Amino acid sequence: MRALIQKVSYSRVYIEKELKSEIGKGLLVLLGIENEDTEEDIRWLSNKVSQLRIFEDNKGIMNISVSDIDGEVMIISQFTLHGKTKKGTRPSYSKAAKPDIAIPLYEKFIVQMEQDLDKKVKTGEFGAYMKIELENDGPVTIMIDSKNKNL
Repeated sequence: MRALIQKVSYSRVYIEKELKSEIGKGLLVLLGIENEDTEEDIRWLSNKVSQLRIFEDNKGIMNISVSDIDGEVMIISQFTLHGKTKKGTRPSYSKAAKPDIAIPLYEKFIVQMEQDLDKKVKTGEFGAYMKIELENDGPVTIMIDSKNKNL
């Protein structure tokens, strides 16, 4: 399971020009699910994201989490995070989970994140063509992979 996390001042997701959801200060989490992902990946990644200390404390040091600032979180499914470009110039998405596997794991990740944060998170719509608007704060962008915990 892979997450591309962006610290944002705000984020909005649109589907067919309609606003689906929006957040203020917090994290935009683009989530890629692969075939081998399990509930252990969900628990580990959700905990890591919810505790990631990338917000500034009163000394201006990135030392506090989204939970600490009572920030918001938006989770968007993004299978392209598992794109492989080893051969040629057209990415292969063979490691990305198909909807029958990915949807239940995506939904469980949302529930786990809500439990870890003790608040609701906002989402896009799995499989929909979405437009994401955001203001990256910092900029701060972090990639976390539950299969490569050293990333």
